[in-house]
Amino acid sequence: MTSERLFSKYGLFDLIGSSFGIQCHNDDIHITLQTLTDHIDRALELLTLVLLEPALDEKSFQREQRKVLTSLRQLSDSPDEIADLVFDRKLFNDGNPYSSPVYGFPGDVKNISLNDIKSFYQENINPDNSALVVVGNLPVSSLKEKLNKYFNNWNPGRKASIKINQSKSDQQKLFIVHKEGSVQSEIRIGHATELRTNGDFFERLILNHILGGQFSSRINLNLRENKGYTYGAHSSFIYYKSSAGFLVSTSVGSENTGNAIAEIIKEMKEIKNGIKKEELDFAKSSINLRFPGNFETYGQVAGNLVSLIIHSLPHNYFDSYLSNLNSKMISDINETAKKYIHPDNLNIVVVGDKKLILQQLEDLGVSEIIELDIWGNQILQS
Repeated sequence: MTSERLFSKYGLFDLIGSSFGIQCHNDDIHITLQTLTDHIDRALELLTLVLLEPALDEKSFQREQRKVLTSLRQLSDSPDEIADLVFDRKLFNDGNPYSSPVYGFPGDVKNISLNDIKSFYQENINPDNSALVVVGNLPVSSLKEKLNKYFNNWNPGRKASIKINQSKSDQQKLFIVHKEGSVQSEIRIGHATELRTNGDFFERLILNHILGGQFSSRINLNLRENKGYTYGAHSSFIYYKSSAGFLVSTSVGSENTGNAIAEIIKEMKEIKNGIKKEELDFAKSSINLRFPGNFETYGQVAGNLVSLIIHSLPHNYFDSYLSNLNSKMISDINETAKKYIHPDNLNIVVVGDKKLILQQLEDLGVSEIIELDIWGNQILQS
């Protein structure tokens, strides 16, 4: 099938009031379809056409390759995106797929051929390597009947299995990416951690809210309200299927770069000394109040169900979510802080003007400052 014919089929989604999209994430290729129940048959027919007869022709491939390369070139003008990319590169080792941006690196993108795309599609896009999430007012028996009708010719394949070794640093490392003329510094600080499925998820959730996960968190109050270094600082536990990390991110004026890093590290050390009851109560209350908002739209419900699949969580996981959360005690959170926050083993990434910030970074007392390019490659000093 030619790309022109297939694109005309894509346009038919709009004609029946449906929305169709494809996105690539760190753990999955996400195909989304939202349609009126009255048009479910036609929408499923078009969806199977996309799956079984994709537009994998040379013209389409070259167009999409150019778009990806353009996006990667634009990244060089975005310090925050550079900081995110470089942090992931250093958080996970080079043998770990999560160390690469979803779009890939320019050299890799240029070297990909149409045959590579076809081979990947043939090996990975199959029913044995897929999951279907449906949210709507459609009886299960009717849904099964329609799926059997429209997906009957989708041939079985193999389920992907990738073994990833999680890397952990045993020392503090500081990386700088020079951005000529920048008056601000993008800061990313963090370390590898345990998978979501390794336990203590709710303890880590509460801990993060107190440390840096909400507006009233310790890190944000320190850097924004007390010191005036930033408009906002935020922390989070990053959970992928096969790797995980803890991250603090912020943007500050160049003159405050060193002080901001020092204050973040200070807060990470301080929380290991314990939290207060009012902090625990406020974090629980905040999470409880926000929880229903995660299920307001069809897309949100579907997204949460997808997370169950990615992390191999039970189907009734959200039924006991709040009771699991609210059962946690101060002692649980204090033990979690000692176990999961490692201020002496940090990867510190700073994107800013080296002339303005280098002395500040040297004053932090880190044993070595490593300069990188925007892709996270070390720049060898002459």
